[in-house]
Amino acid sequence: MPGNSQRRGAVRKGGKKPTVGSGGQRRRGLEGKGPTPKASEREYHPAHKRAVASSRRGGTGGSGGSGGSSGSRPQRRAKGTSEMVYGRNSVVEALRADIPVSTMYLANRIDTDDRVREALKLATERGLAILETPRGELDRLTDGGVHQGLALQVPPYDYADPADLIDPEMPGIPLVVALDGITDPRNLGAIIRSVAAFGGHGVVVPERRSVGMTASAWKTSAGAAARIPVAKAGNLTRALEEFKKAGFFVLGLDMDGDVELPDLSLASEPLVIVTGSEGKGLSRLVRETCDQIVLIPMSSAVESLNAGLATGVTLYEISRQRRR
Repeated sequence: MPGNSQRRGAVRKGGKKPTVGSGGQRRRGLEGKGPTPKASEREYHPAHKRAVASSRRGGTGGSGGSGGSSGSRPQRRAKGTSEMVYGRNSVVEALRADIPVSTMYLANRIDTDDRVREALKLATERGLAILETPRGELDRLTDGGVHQGLALQVPPYDYADPADLIDPEMPGIPLVVALDGITDPRNLGAIIRSVAAFGGHGVVVPERRSVGMTASAWKTSAGAAARIPVAKAGNLTRALEEFKKAGFFVLGLDMDGDVELPDLSLASEPLVIVTGSEGKGLSRLVRETCDQIVLIPMSSAVESLNAGLATGVTLYEISRQRRR
């Protein structure tokens, strides 16, 4: 019967009672806890672990610390990234061009043809490691590219430091080429080849927004990359200023130059030739750093030259004037 509190199992519930407060915990939880500690002061942060390790070695500790040696930090040689070259034609061409290779990957039960046989012959002659790999693993290594059962791993390029080119060991008057905004690896390879052909000592590329030493650059250089060092600069403008302090003259190539290449009077001096991109040319800060802006006189029917070709023409003219 409804309302019968005497039935079996019925429980009489008490009335609504006042709830207990939080004692101010919620209000205090919303209050600020003060400034965030420095990374080096947080026990589980990597910066703290580095600071502890540095103090054990007798160093100065975390960021912002004082004391210690006032000398400059030793510069590190920048490393590139590993690259995969895949596809039967690309692999054979890379091996023919003597591109540095760490490993050749060969798919299980691959259908052999002349290209595969030549790739195996060249890799064996060079003493390369040859790994037989499942196709699924090759798909992963090439990021789903059309590898045709054959791929090469090109190790990271060991970049020099721009300071290494200030006092080169090669004979002759120092001659360096710096690239400003060049993104095509074939241009880099062609420029390296021209530097080798006309007595240059090295090439400088910026760390950002610039081409690096890829397999394509190696191949286009036709072996010259094995003899001409390529340096990577964290800041190209600062690197050019260091060259100037060391007695180099910095010449920029641009269509709107003030000096025509045949009238160049600085050919017998230590030089850095700066080549800009075909679209944007020299960046503003790099242009302001140059001692002279040089133009290559051309027929009005041609607007501009390819960056690699323009650099080659300039290097030839400088070489010709130096021999004279």
